[in-house]
Amino acid sequence: MILDGVGRRYGRRGPRVLRGVSLVLPAGALVRVVGGNGSGKSTLLRLVAGIDAPGEGRITGRPARTGYVPERFPAALPLTAAGYLEHLGRVQGLDRRTARAAAGEWLERFGAAGHRGTPLAELSKGTSQKVAVAQALLAAPGLLVLDEAWTGLDTGARAELDRAVRERVAAGGRVVFVDHDPRRLAGEADAVYEVADGRVRPVDPPAVPAPAPRLRITASGGTGLPAGGRPGEDGRLTVTADADRSDAVLRELLDAGWHVEAVTAEAREGVRR
Repeated sequence: MILDGVGRRYGRRGPRVLRGVSLVLPAGALVRVVGGNGSGKSTLLRLVAGIDAPGEGRITGRPARTGYVPERFPAALPLTAAGYLEHLGRVQGLDRRTARAAAGEWLERFGAAGHRGTPLAELSKGTSQKVAVAQALLAAPGLLVLDEAWTGLDTGARAELDRAVRERVAAGGRVVFVDHDPRRLAGEADAVYEVADGRVRPVDPPAVPAPAPRLRITASGGTGLPAGGRPGEDGRLTVTADADRSDAVLRELLDAGWHVEAVTAEAREGVRR
């Protein structure tokens, strides 16, 4: 999928929100978009998803099936959660039976199966957001566009959306997303683009924070086994602990009469950028 010299303005004489945007979104790519409030991130995502048309330039190669989760979901529709999803599934080309099955599957995955028959207008904000995310995933889209889609979801649903994103990428889909949490899918994006001053430019993905180092503590001569301790045949005890709680482990050992012989760092695997 290619954006070639794409620009967008609101109103015939309004300022350009975006101009000269040229991007390539290959199959199987996870792309993060960053930028300040009002910078044009949502406008870029709407253009990518095909919700808005560019005022200049062109977009080619958009997959036939596109899933889009807007920043605000229009929940006040005269449909139940399942009815809405089944309708959207039909719109995206699924037959009635497949659409019904997909609706049930995604409501189940996001922990909202109990609200199948609830009218959209009566859903809580969190459950409404689950429905908004489910509708974008129903038809296994080749392009998935997520504008703050994790906002309002509970912990379990956020993790499920993370999994769904990885599944789409692994299946060869393109996923473009905005999220306020820099830890969201940290280190997994194939490309990061920043929107600023109407322009879109590539930036280096932020490094994934290194995991806390772990320490191996060897002790002898005490009684009792602290959590995580492994006694050896020679009577020595080995305990591993994250560095940030090693002081507490050492105090526990000393209070139980153990003699600390050595404290060494455990090797950790490298971290992907």
